[in-house]
Amino acid sequence: MVNPNQAPHITPAQVRAARAWLSWNQEHLAKLAGVSKETLNRFEQGHSVPYSSTMERLRQTLEDAGIRFLFREQIASGIQTAPHQT
Repeated sequence: MVNPNQAPHITPAQVRAARAWLSWNQEHLAKLAGVSKETLNRFEQGHSVPYSSTMERLRQTLEDAGIRFLFREQIASGIQTAPHQT
């Protein structure tokens, strides 16, 4: 059962898309998020699901860089760049 009070999980495809949009390689994202490149690689390849704290660091790092993760009814539907504030 989906908990409506819990933020939906980002997916490997969303992380790969966000990195591509930002022109970041895995090493750069891993360093900024404070996670190992191996952990990020395994997640992006669908071989493992990191701890919640690791997922939050990845999400926060990408959101801080201007990425918004899109969800429809708690299901990942893509990414977009956050609008610039003027």
